[in-house]
Amino acid sequence: MELTTATLLLLLLGLSCLLVCLHGKGQQKRGCLPPGPRPLPLLGNRLQLDAKDMVKSLRKLSERYGPIYTLHLGSWRVVVLCGYQAVKELGSLVPSLHYSMPPTPGITLSNGEKWKVLRRFALQTLRNFGMGKRSLEEQIQQEVRCLVQELAQTQAAPFDPTFLISRAVSNVICSILFGGRFEYQDGSFLTLVGLTNQIFQLLSSLWGQMYSIFPGPMSCVPGPHNRISENFEQLRLFVLEQVKMHQESFDPNSPRDFIDCFLLKMEQENQDPLSYFHTETLVMTTHNLFFSCTETVSTTLRYGFLLLMKHPEIQGERVHAEVDQVIGQHRSPSVEDRSRMPYADAMIHEVQRFSNVFPMGVPHAVTRDTRFRGFLLPEGTNMLPLLFSVHNDPTQFKDPATFDPAHFLDPSGGFQKHDAFMAFSTGKRICLGEGLARMELFLFFTAILQRFTLMPLVRPDDIDISPLMSGLETVPRHYEFQAVPR
Repeated sequence: MELTTATLLLLLLGLSCLLVCLHGKGQQKRGCLPPGPRPLPLLGNRLQLDAKDMVKSLRKLSERYGPIYTLHLGSWRVVVLCGYQAVKELGSLVPSLHYSMPPTPGITLSNGEKWKVLRRFALQTLRNFGMGKRSLEEQIQQEVRCLVQELAQTQAAPFDPTFLISRAVSNVICSILFGGRFEYQDGSFLTLVGLTNQIFQLLSSLWGQMYSIFPGPMSCVPGPHNRISENFEQLRLFVLEQVKMHQESFDPNSPRDFIDCFLLKMEQENQDPLSYFHTETLVMTTHNLFFSCTETVSTTLRYGFLLLMKHPEIQGERVHAEVDQVIGQHRSPSVEDRSRMPYADAMIHEVQRFSNVFPMGVPHAVTRDTRFRGFLLPEGTNMLPLLFSVHNDPTQFKDPATFDPAHFLDPSGGFQKHDAFMAFSTGKRICLGEGLARMELFLFFTAILQRFTLMPLVRPDDIDISPLMSGLETVPRHYEFQAVPR
């Protein structure tokens, strides 16, 4: 039986008491922290945040306390940074920052030298296997063709795009990590995609947010959040099985994919006791790359389709027209087309800005007592850049609450980069797969709009583009639409 929210809060109250008893003596000196709302005993400010839209709650607090303020989430104290200028200035603290979540063997939650070594290796390997090159573009185009065929088979009947899009996007990163793609009806692949999608939604729920704040205690509390760790473990086991299969057929003279390259590095450093290249690190790094490179792009595509149906004048009069003019109907889109399609490029950037799939940046902690904007931040203080607030900063975007590709167009209609665009995060922790994601978004969007008109089942005015939930991630509402051949 599911526990009620009230029961959950009572349990958290008891768990918080336990945390205080265990860790109270370890609390850091307060220093001179930014102002913020007065925390409730034990629970901090958690009850002052909207469980379904925590991000807007955080932004609203900045209207009262300013662009930098202190918040307490249970026993976790965090300094929140809002607006372009404050988030930009966080970069000046880079020498004093490290990732503030508990470390794991993979790349995502690593710090220090280990993070540098693994990130350098991952970037180089992704480049070697085509990130930003023609070979990877051809792999994406193959997957785009498969998706277009699947859309055509719907025969303009209404359908939910969630899992179809996830399968197509997942196959791109699978080809890099595992050396091949899966058939869309493959049972293990369907399970993999389903687990990933469920994790993404659970992490943004109230239970998921509580689990992120109290991972240890919450693991002892029954509830849907336990599926997060269960699903992550199933993903880990899937990757581990792939690693074992690669080990059996591994040829150091002919690496086939990311896993083989990592195995080769393990072999080269097997006598080095300080090496960071081990089997569990390989499993978790592969796991990290699969998860981050799947959900970011697939969720952005789903949100983008919804926004284009909400604004048919953008879809038809502008994007369709540009696709027809530059690409036509007799060849597939290529990355080279992007420089000649400023409106499509601006539309994709605006989808990313407006949807804010990852509305909060990577949390950091200062490694020593640090002065920032007139405040003294004690060693260990957590810093959370609110990317949502950057993308909705009226000093940077003319009308941030409106979906308008003109935010990324210059007066002559050319594409215009924007310093306040942070869809791939910012600073040294910028997304590893940015180059891959940019290629995927352009090729998927343009190929689908080349072949289809996206038709909603309700009037555009009745389409709800507000998120289903927005916490650690932003999840769009479920919807169906018709892919009508052009």
